Amino acid sequence: MAAPTRVPVAVRRLHADAVLPRYSTDGDAGADLTAVAEVTLAPGERALVPTGLALALPPGTVGLVHPRSGLAARHGVSIVNAPGTVDSGYRGEVLVNLVNLDPTEPFTVRVGDRIAQLVVQEYLHGDFSEADSLPDSARGETGHGSTGGFGTAGHR
Repeated sequence: MAAPTRVPVAVRRLHADAVLPRYSTDGDAGADLTAVAEVTLAPGERALVPTGLALALPPGTVGLVHPRSGLAARHGVSIVNAPGTVDSGYRGEVLVNLVNLDPTEPFTVRVGDRIAQLVVQEYLHGDFSEADSLPDSARGETGHGSTGGFGTAGHR
């Protein structure tokens, strides 16, 4: 198995407690992002949690901010706009829009807690053009859930 392609990403610390993104193990796709502020989320509440970091992603790459599965499974905490998008031209602080989905228990993020994962990947730009019709496909115009058993009766 080939090692992942590595790209240089310049990181600026905006806060004394900021921790550079890092991979927990060699095979991880996501690098951990940590909090630089203590934030308590009441049930159903959301908040932008600062990481204290600004990035310079190379052109042609994007940073996708994904939820941490441990936070979701153990505490019901996820990301509102998952995955969040950090464009290569953005130079502001990376903020993580956390939400507490637990119906009864508040959750407190503490300074240094791992709150999200950053996946850096290459992307393509679409060359969009208007068309009067689209080529046929096996799926056609069937929509949300139509291939997963949630469509109309008799349709699989």
